[in-house]
Amino acid sequence: MSGKDRLCLLGGIFSLMMAMGIGRFAYTPILPLMQADLRFSDALAGYLASSNYAGYFAGAALTGILPFNNHRFFYLRASLAASAITTCLMGLTHSYVPMLIIRFVSGAASAFLFVAASGIVLDRLAATGKTHYSGFFYSGVGLGILSSTLLVPVIHEWFMWEGVWIGLSIFGGILALFAWRWINDSPDRPRKTAERTALSQGPLRWLPWFILAYGLEGLGYIVTGTFIVSIAERTASFTPDPSLVWVVAGAGAVPSCMLWSALADRRGYVKSLMTAMILQSVGIALPVFFPGPFGLIVSALLFGATFMGITTLATTLARQMSPVNSSRMIGCLTAVYAAGQMAGPAIAGWLSSHTQSFHSALLGAAGAVFIGGALFAGGLRYDRQ
Repeated sequence: MSGKDRLCLLGGIFSLMMAMGIGRFAYTPILPLMQADLRFSDALAGYLASSNYAGYFAGAALTGILPFNNHRFFYLRASLAASAITTCLMGLTHSYVPMLIIRFVSGAASAFLFVAASGIVLDRLAATGKTHYSGFFYSGVGLGILSSTLLVPVIHEWFMWEGVWIGLSIFGGILALFAWRWINDSPDRPRKTAERTALSQGPLRWLPWFILAYGLEGLGYIVTGTFIVSIAERTASFTPDPSLVWVVAGAGAVPSCMLWSALADRRGYVKSLMTAMILQSVGIALPVFFPGPFGLIVSALLFGATFMGITTLATTLARQMSPVNSSRMIGCLTAVYAAGQMAGPAIAGWLSSHTQSFHSALLGAAGAVFIGGALFAGGLRYDRQ
């Protein structure tokens, strides 16, 4: 791999740290701080999260409609700027409606950035025969979660929750500057049919089940991804700082993409996706049956160890199925995933407010992910081609 290719990969990692680790998931450790000061309910917190995921859905859908491949370098730069700006704006308002709008725009920027960076970096890796490096690329999400979560209590001690948003926007802006400089769209996008794997040849009849399974993953995983810090805060026996569970999730996510990619190379992408989703469903349900520190920590670890691994495997598999138009395929898959994410927090927040417990929401989310994992059984035969 040349020096330019390494810098492109590193720029892609920084892009995901900005778009996902900060632009989307920083809300999770900041949420309890905002609720303590602004006094809004779990339902309102869920709607605010869903607004971000609605923006993510809208952005992902647009990437499938617009002539994205021809302008994805422009979209990437514009989204880097938008993500940093909207993160900062969250610290400059105390009104709920403007927050809904800001989180919506932030979600759209995250989707554009995720799809653009994924298409550019994955195509470049494929052109250099380094597709197995995709795990390093997607580790950017875990690195973003880990670094931003470690910064939250430090900044909060001095500047309260408003300063946390502004501080993270500065940190993300620095990452964005490097990504802006280092990511270059590859002129050598693979267009030969020889690159297509066996999976790209046959499973068109299975494709709707693949898409549905990925949508169920979006619906289920995001419940833990939105509320696990709040659940830890309300657990009397959980004596450490509640943000510890999100640190654990981020730490688990960092190596997970590389590990799942290595497993997929040996066992097949479909089988690995099925395994990861079933394992994640167990982690989501764990706090219901073990409501103390053990259940929360292990749940966070299983969540971190699987959620970005699943995204890595799904997007890599999608690119194999459509190598010529990778951004559009990834965009369509991301839109379905985002549709599930949009519904998950709102439903979970409503259930929590009405039952005064997250148990029903967690069990429902675990069931959705388990069913999604089971749907991958229909594609196992394509792993053996």
